[in-house]
Amino acid sequence: MANYLTNDEKAEIKEQFTMIDSNGDGYIELKELKEALDTCGFKLPGWQVRQMIEDLNGKKQSQNGKLSYNEFETLCTQLKANEVGNTFKQVVSKKENLETLGGMSDASSEGTTHSVRLEEQLAFSDWINTNLSGDQDLKHLLPIDNEGKQLYDKLKDGIMLCKIINHSCPDTIDERAINKKNLTVYTKHENLTLALISSQSIGCNIVNIDAHDLAKGKPHLVLGLLWQIIRIGLFNQITLENCPGLTTLLYDQEKIEDLMKLSPEQILLRWVNYHLEKAGVARRCNNFQSDIADSEVYSYLLKQLASQDDNVTLEALQERDLISRAEIMLQQAAKLNCRSFVTPQDVVQGVYKLNLAFVANLFNNHPGLDKPEGVIEDYDAIEETREEKTYRNWMNSMGVAPHVNWLYSDLTDGLVIFQLYDIIKPGIVNWNRVHKKFSKLRKFMEKLENCNYAVELGKQIKFSLVGIAGQDINDGNATLTLALIWQLMRAYTLSILTQLANTGSPMVEKEIVTWVNKKLQSAGKKTSLKSFQDSSIADAKVVLDLIDAIKPGTINYDLVIDSEDPEDRLANAKYAISMARKTGARVYALPEDITEVKPKMVMTLFACLMAMDYIPNMDSKES
Repeated sequence: MANYLTNDEKAEIKEQFTMIDSNGDGYIELKELKEALDTCGFKLPGWQVRQMIEDLNGKKQSQNGKLSYNEFETLCTQLKANEVGNTFKQVVSKKENLETLGGMSDASSEGTTHSVRLEEQLAFSDWINTNLSGDQDLKHLLPIDNEGKQLYDKLKDGIMLCKIINHSCPDTIDERAINKKNLTVYTKHENLTLALISSQSIGCNIVNIDAHDLAKGKPHLVLGLLWQIIRIGLFNQITLENCPGLTTLLYDQEKIEDLMKLSPEQILLRWVNYHLEKAGVARRCNNFQSDIADSEVYSYLLKQLASQDDNVTLEALQERDLISRAEIMLQQAAKLNCRSFVTPQDVVQGVYKLNLAFVANLFNNHPGLDKPEGVIEDYDAIEETREEKTYRNWMNSMGVAPHVNWLYSDLTDGLVIFQLYDIIKPGIVNWNRVHKKFSKLRKFMEKLENCNYAVELGKQIKFSLVGIAGQDINDGNATLTLALIWQLMRAYTLSILTQLANTGSPMVEKEIVTWVNKKLQSAGKKTSLKSFQDSSIADAKVVLDLIDAIKPGTINYDLVIDSEDPEDRLANAKYAISMARKTGARVYALPEDITEVKPKMVMTLFACLMAMDYIPNMDSKES
């Protein structure tokens, strides 16, 4: 069960628990349980919390009406596990949420207060001011005030949020799709929808947020989304392609593949300790919370990374007061243009998110790792492919835990796969058969048993798994693992269509092609679709026409290029993908999937457009 909480979530839960535990005795009152759960993002109605309290008292898990931190974390873990399993069922069963499929605002949260991390508000505002100050489209919005109080209002038209996404993951959103002038409530909502679905496509989990929440400027949701986007941008650069010197961090007997299995946080910890060792310092860093609170690790790290010209010193270590020490240390970081994300208080308090961001930003600007000579010849054989990245982003956007960093190593215990099964077909997983924690003696066999059960479930719901065994998933076999993931993504996409169409029978690809052609014909479009391998898809015109058929007048045909040139076709495809997302289609496909006519991803693109078209029909039936 512990795997359902990420390191970020555990750190956040610990911080919130500590804040509520005002007397510091390690317990909170049961009467404070609802407040504690609310601040940690678990928005439950009052009756459900009262039932929990009764159960806790009945099981005598609490001491004298109190709850320990370990008990509270266990409770949060159970809630997260239930949330992951029930997400899909909740989304498709609530028609009021169909407009933003997968992005819900829980009605039970009305009137609920959420704690806002003011340090995050300040850090993210400062990051935006620093990184987007030169953007002409944001002149009317920047700078945000020094305390970050204006942050929520300035994100409400969606322009800045789109720009933040493109800064973290360049070219995710086609600039031509952003509404920039003479904005109305409707065109602002379009921008927010474009930003939200684009953030999902890069791997953000947006289960509990929709465009209306952003328009209302709900602080806890805005900050949560901003953190995900900024973190993805910071971590995107921690790759062998961007920094070949990462191979320097390999331990004896390790291979490059072993490095790929590490999370970005684990790589950053290795990086920090590598430089501490080079500096001849005995101190080591095991986390970005308590271990960095005295600024000693940071001071030695900055000194080691700096050149003589930077004039970085260790004078911070002469100061006894920790806040003053952190301020002096950050003044040294400023000499490297890397003071972003943290204040002295954030360092001393060990605020996990912001310290992680601080170190990642320092790595991206000053890695201090020598490029290996002739060690890596073919990045393509090692680096993540476009297909792998798309699948990984899809899984992470579903809210699986732990976060998937590398497909083949992170799926070998089957736990993420089971979560996806439970989202696609709620209740299909018999969790009593699943090993959630692994014993030292039987760890290998327990993981293999999980993988065998994962393949068994696939066959149960008619996946084509010929030649695929649990051992292949456990071994991280690339080809066969991808085959299973594709069928999970396909099943998820078609299950959404089946739910929306309400036909009583499963949707199949042939029906999607038929629907596309009927929609195009009824709108008087000249394009048509033979299959998902149709070469005519490559110029993206059939996609653009379909979007315009679904929402007439959406496409600006002056921007569509009639050309055989590959660059022109790619420009059309970029416009098509962004316009599809802008209209509400939850598209994971990339522009290159269109121009190269990749049948699998093309199918998901048309299926998502079909799903989006069904939503207003459902609303009209309801009325």
